[in-house]
Amino acid sequence: MNGYLILGVIVSYFGVLCLISYFTGRNADDETYFSGNKSSPWYLVAYGMIGTSLSGVTFISVPGWVATQQFSYMQMVLGYLIGYTVIALVLMPLYYRLNLVSIYQYLEERFGPKSYKVGAGFFLLSRTIGASFRLFLVAIVFQLLLEKLGYQIPFAVPVFLSIALIYIYTFRGGIKTVVWTDTLQTTFMLLAGGLTVWWICHDMDLGISGMVSVVRESKYSSVFVWDWAASNHLIKHLLSGALIAIAMTGLDQDLMQKNLTCKNLGDAQKNMFSFSVVLVVVNLLFLALGALLYLYGTSKGILQEGIVDGKFQLLIQENLHNLAFTERGTDELYPILAMDYLPTFITILFILGLVAAAYSSADSALTALTTSFCVDFLRFGKTERSVNERKRLRYMTQSGFSVLIFMVILVFHQISNEAVISSIFKAAGYTYGPLLGLYAFGLFTKMKVRDSRVPAVCLLSPGLTFLIDYLGAKMGFSFGFLVLLLNGGLTFAGLWLVRLRK
Repeated sequence: MNGYLILGVIVSYFGVLCLISYFTGRNADDETYFSGNKSSPWYLVAYGMIGTSLSGVTFISVPGWVATQQFSYMQMVLGYLIGYTVIALVLMPLYYRLNLVSIYQYLEERFGPKSYKVGAGFFLLSRTIGASFRLFLVAIVFQLLLEKLGYQIPFAVPVFLSIALIYIYTFRGGIKTVVWTDTLQTTFMLLAGGLTVWWICHDMDLGISGMVSVVRESKYSSVFVWDWAASNHLIKHLLSGALIAIAMTGLDQDLMQKNLTCKNLGDAQKNMFSFSVVLVVVNLLFLALGALLYLYGTSKGILQEGIVDGKFQLLIQENLHNLAFTERGTDELYPILAMDYLPTFITILFILGLVAAAYSSADSALTALTTSFCVDFLRFGKTERSVNERKRLRYMTQSGFSVLIFMVILVFHQISNEAVISSIFKAAGYTYGPLLGLYAFGLFTKMKVRDSRVPAVCLLSPGLTFLIDYLGAKMGFSFGFLVLLLNGGLTFAGLWLVRLRK
């Protein structure tokens, strides 16, 4: 692998992103930054959302996850379809009818100012954690690349560079820039995954039908899990997928901000339905990629599988001259094979695909965090401020969140010991649960609540969820990702208790 060639490709790639930023950020104002002047073509938004939804987590963690979870993740992906249908038919009409900039403004109208603030606060917490997990992956690969070039650097350096680059190309144009850069980044991500599958099939003398047959007959192809006590049981994953889609897309300012840049509700719904169908196909592609990577690596003598201390680890040959196998986590499967054992053009595509996947999620997250804080807490649009003051506050807010994400990644680097995708869904269960309960109560009941009690309810629910999940595990039952449903249900029940009686 020619490390300097790859580094040059990455620098050129960011040059293209900055060029897009220059053209989309000219004469940009707050409306451009927050809503893209509501002029985005729906098909462009739908295509770009693929990269945002999948991110570097799908690009790396899903293929690595196949060894322990097989294709059971598809159960959750099918659940996503249910969730996206609810978003298109229930939530989007509400957001467009109220003409919202921040979707949490609905909570102020429905319940009151404290509910509004607590809802927006949980989003800031949720998206900060999610964006940090996703950038954590790309920073690991950057560090591996720099080490191969002979630079022994602290992990904080690639993290800082990653966040700084995102800031540079989003600070002016905001969501308008992100809609266009995500289109480019989604293209690179899909090219990388698709061409990796093609090359492995070519090297193993497999056509399309041969690939399908080999994957189907392998031990990795099991989709449905019927053991009720298992965390990935079919019903648990279907429900979890539907609720995760509703919470992490429909109740998330990040992805909804892109949908709200469409010209009207009809275009936004076209975007959501087309996006959801393509997402199923793309997830299936990356699961197949994971199975092929394991089968290819095993057939070439590059890797073996083993159980270490009761947990799956990947044992990968360090190089062709050292036959000692070293313990590695599953998230490192695709990066190591792509950079050490596959052709140079696959290596370059992998690096570009990973950077694109991670950045397509992180750039929109940083923009959404800035939008939410400015609109929901600094009250842009409600408080009179000069244009220059608003711009200064927006820049300061984006800088502040950049620093916060940097610090969270460093903390996660110290404690991480499992696949990142699993960590994200677990965190989502605790941070998105109160949002799910708030919106469900607001949409499906007509009751008013004591607004001053809502923050206490939303803080107690995650704590009770953790306790119940812990006790369930002690008795041999795993809620898995259904902690999101449990958390949302407890929040709903708590709001019912603090309702206003006539």
